Amino acid sequence: MTRRAVLVCPGRGTYTKTELGYLARHHAGHPWLADFDAARVAAGQETVTALDSAARYSVATYSRGDVASPLIYASALLDAQALAEDIEIVAVTGNSMGWYIALAAAGAVSPKHGFTLVNTMGRLMQEHLIGGQVVYPHTGEDWRPDPARKAELLALAAEVDTREGHLLRLSIDLGGLLVLAGNEAGLAAFEAAVPPAQSRFPMRLANHAAFHTALQKPVAEEARETLTSDFFSQPVLPLIDGRGAIWWPHACDTDRLHAYTLGHQVTEAYDFTRAIQVAAREFAPDLFILTGPGDTLGGAVAQSLIQGGWRGMTGKADFQRLTAQTPMILSMGREDQRRLATDPA
Repeated sequence: MTRRAVLVCPGRGTYTKTELGYLARHHAGHPWLADFDAARVAAGQETVTALDSAARYSVATYSRGDVASPLIYASALLDAQALAEDIEIVAVTGNSMGWYIALAAAGAVSPKHGFTLVNTMGRLMQEHLIGGQVVYPHTGEDWRPDPARKAELLALAAEVDTREGHLLRLSIDLGGLLVLAGNEAGLAAFEAAVPPAQSRFPMRLANHAAFHTALQKPVAEEARETLTSDFFSQPVLPLIDGRGAIWWPHACDTDRLHAYTLGHQVTEAYDFTRAIQVAAREFAPDLFILTGPGDTLGGAVAQSLIQGGWRGMTGKADFQRLTAQTPMILSMGREDQRRLATDPA
């Protein structure tokens, strides 16, 4: 029996210490790795296989955009090729940088062009490193939607943004989390104004720029000069972007896709929550399959579905009850769930 699935590709911050060696464990010898390594060598950069097989992990190195991005791309795209034959991918989406991976997984760019896209954006982000990001929850640990709290936090961010010398904008709507981006003054003011939550928030993200805000316009402009619309073609699978818009096979304006990818997607807020909700409503999948590396997106996907009222869920308890026997989300970064995605049911 065919399992219909939406494929979800991860963003930055998912290749951590525990993921070191991910490519060697799961994709050693895959011919695409030689292509990716050759592209890195041509650019005067250390290869993805060398980075993946290093003896030790350091945050200073592996959180860099020009290191993390190609490692995550290679891991995620090869995971997408490793799915069991009884899984039918009905749509593809991703979180933030995961949009670039989704483009390759859906066939809108070739694996090589996708790698060039990710490697170029990772390099440009690292070279400019404009601003930063902070994460804060708007739901409790029970995952029950709290629209009033979300509105309150967004209003606080908007107020901080009006202060002289301060910049703070929504970067990613990520399930039960808000990822805010801005300059140091804006980030520090928000952190000072909110109480500690769930033992780890507010959480500043290391080596992350102010993604998905107007601060990234110089990056977007340079990227458009380097990466032309010739990179893009008709997707083979439907793509859901960071606005919740669907790019359909055989009906896609590739110039517009190029303009969105290196324009709006870089400089405007990314609504991952809406992308997941659109995927659920429009494609009614049996599963959401999250490629590796890492398994950090599972909660955000579940929270997005809960906020959309999918299958009548109102909180974490409902999600746990519904998935106790039949999984709704499979994270390929978890060994137990990976087998469910790579072995036929």
